[in-house]
Amino acid sequence: MTILLSVTGFDPSRWWQALHDAAPEQKIVVDAAEAGNEPIDYAVVWKQPPGLLATLPGLKAIFSLGAGVDHILADRELPDVPIVRIVADDLKERMSEFVVWRVLDHFRRGRAYRQQQAQKIWHERMQPAAREITVGIMGLGVLGLDAAAKLKVLGFEVAGWSRSEKTAPDVRTFAGDAGLGPFLAASDILVVLLPLTAGTRGIIDATLLSRMKRETPLGGPVLINAGRGGLQDETAILAALDEDRLMEASLDVFTVEPLPAESRLWSHPKVFVTPHAAALSDPDSLAPIIMRQIAAHERGEPLENVVDRRAGY
Repeated sequence: MTILLSVTGFDPSRWWQALHDAAPEQKIVVDAAEAGNEPIDYAVVWKQPPGLLATLPGLKAIFSLGAGVDHILADRELPDVPIVRIVADDLKERMSEFVVWRVLDHFRRGRAYRQQQAQKIWHERMQPAAREITVGIMGLGVLGLDAAAKLKVLGFEVAGWSRSEKTAPDVRTFAGDAGLGPFLAASDILVVLLPLTAGTRGIIDATLLSRMKRETPLGGPVLINAGRGGLQDETAILAALDEDRLMEASLDVFTVEPLPAESRLWSHPKVFVTPHAAALSDPDSLAPIIMRQIAAHERGEPLENVVDRRAGY
């Protein structure tokens, strides 16, 4: 059996080693030409070259190196084989850590206190209780549900929105176009963890931002996007910040990555930027999951977390 590891944007050596360590008996190549005359059975990819997978006639399944699969679905020449996304405790826990960190920083006036420190100002600011703040989470998948549970432990009220009806323990849920307005009206801090699909692309636009709460116990609404850069209209976000319709924003993902040096987001005083680092895919944690799935599939067992191509996730 031969497995192709195809990535763009970073050195694949750590992933190759982790996949090899998880299943040393399997042949793993980083270039299809290395397979010679042997068919490639599985592809493990991140932003693979467009059209590459269509040239592999023996391909049985495609595995994403992350929770998202929009980078795979962007290929217009995909073969008709299952696409599998990563669902792992490591990814889930890393994302929840990021969400809790950014929520707490905004909630506890991190930006204001950093400014005061720089100016040597000793001034205690009024602080609402966590129970007075509603964190709204857009996207109630594995990542969103785990973040919601951890925020509830800290005492926050949590609301959730999804494209279709979902329920979650102790979370007030909303769904679809009809539920979006009431959800936004309930949210003081908006956390976006949606997948990037045809239905969610550009969803954080001027219209959505105009429907957010104008007054909150923090003084204004906060936006946190750790989903996908394609979800957001960055011009609209900057305008909302400039006009004080948004109090602050934490952005981990961007429409163009790396974020161009000329982007105003780098230097905007109300924006906290991280380089798509909210939930890094750790090879040592995720490679064994991929190889176990491949071994199970070879035994005739069904694949888990298979993507619905029509839904986009």
